[in-house]
Amino acid sequence: MDFIRNFPMLTVILSLFSGSLCFVLKGKTARNYTILYEIFLLFVCGTILWYTVTTGQSFTYSMGEFSAPWGNELRAGILEAMLASFFMVIMAASVLAGYRFVHTDIDESKVNLYYALLNLMTAALMAIIWTNDLFSGYVFLEILTLTSCGILIVREIGRTTLAAVRYMIMNLLGSGLFLLGLVLLYDLTGHLLMVPMQETIAEMARNPRLLMALTISTGILTIGLSIKGGLFPFHFWMPDTYGWATPTSASILSSLVSKAYIFLLIKIFYRGIGIRIFALMPIKNILLVLGILGMVFGSIQAMQAGNINRMVAFSSAAQIGYIFMGIGMGGTAGYTAAIFHIMAHSVTKSMLFLTTPRLAEVSGSSLIFHNLQASALRDRNAGLFFLIGSFSMIGIPLFAGFASKLQFALAAVETGSTIRLLAVMLALALSSLLNAMYFIRTLIRIYSDPQGTVKEGDVRAMHRPGYNIPMMCLAAVNLFLGLFSWAVVDLIERGLRMFG
Repeated sequence: MDFIRNFPMLTVILSLFSGSLCFVLKGKTARNYTILYEIFLLFVCGTILWYTVTTGQSFTYSMGEFSAPWGNELRAGILEAMLASFFMVIMAASVLAGYRFVHTDIDESKVNLYYALLNLMTAALMAIIWTNDLFSGYVFLEILTLTSCGILIVREIGRTTLAAVRYMIMNLLGSGLFLLGLVLLYDLTGHLLMVPMQETIAEMARNPRLLMALTISTGILTIGLSIKGGLFPFHFWMPDTYGWATPTSASILSSLVSKAYIFLLIKIFYRGIGIRIFALMPIKNILLVLGILGMVFGSIQAMQAGNINRMVAFSSAAQIGYIFMGIGMGGTAGYTAAIFHIMAHSVTKSMLFLTTPRLAEVSGSSLIFHNLQASALRDRNAGLFFLIGSFSMIGIPLFAGFASKLQFALAAVETGSTIRLLAVMLALALSSLLNAMYFIRTLIRIYSDPQGTVKEGDVRAMHRPGYNIPMMCLAAVNLFLGLFSWAVVDLIERGLRMFG
């Protein structure tokens, strides 16, 4: 079974090959190939997860002739394999459920280029998940940024061009800061591989002057990835980026791309710096405060949004705040809650962004709230999926969002700090209340028909299986995370122990 150790590299190489192949295929052929290849990639990642769970061990794959501490490595453990598998579920569902809008929003001659960009993006996502050295992480982080701009601007309307330029400026700023922090850490430690870097930092941290230098380097790096991840107050690019992209792009950008940046940051804290050393840095407290502020202000801005897509986009800023709050709490419980929320938010946000265009389609192609009156009655399937996503965002029991907020509450208890416990509990309560206010308001609007405008002939009760099946899969994953959170949390904790 040792051949499975080659699978992480296979996911990257196959994705790069698929991206190149789609450049020469026609649009429909590129779409069909992409769907099949993503399903195959899901099988590959699932096999890695099975292997790491059954053996109880992680493994590394050395790239090139040089081994650690000089060569580049990929590393696979339970946590990486689980997230890779989860990301491929979201990617495949987004492509399947949103392909009709891809063909209507994008010029036919460029559809194959769109799928080529998606496959190159998948290569970057897989590499960021598997990488065991910081420089490879930076290289694929840049590829992820460029492909993200590509799938955003390919729609070719004025607002997407503006959003892509804004997105590029902010992400280049984040990339520059990340690279500067990386260079400083390399200058201090002499290593780019995470494990040798952590061992060197553990020795250096005994010197207070060197610990200050390490804190500055880590802080610069953290700011860079926080900008790219959308932490408050760097989140203002989100509404246009997610709100005007084609549905598949909005789903992938909000669910996967921002989460990949945050997961890379978690890997650096856990494996590159070491969470014991990181706990000595004030960065942790700053992330906790900014995370809580993001939860509140993101929700307030979502309440003020004028259309449904901007509301969902601003709610993403609030949910990113949850993740950084978990990182700021620290400890195994805090990181576990943060990673669980990465999964819960990803599946929920993809459902919402794949549903809103269907509601708009039966409302005169308008995303404005006033025009969405009774849209869920005209398109019952889309209304149902939006209802499930909304319940999850609010934190209704049985859904992923409730299990996620419960994990944050448990993590707050384990911090042992009364101030942090009160701050986190108040933030959870206030954010949940605000979430309920704007999502329930939206649900009332899309399900109410006081004027009796919906006629029997207006009702679209069924969609093609190409939409229903992936959306039902996303709904099933959401319910699984809500009902069997204990099993997922156990895998996350086992993966974090492998990290250490």
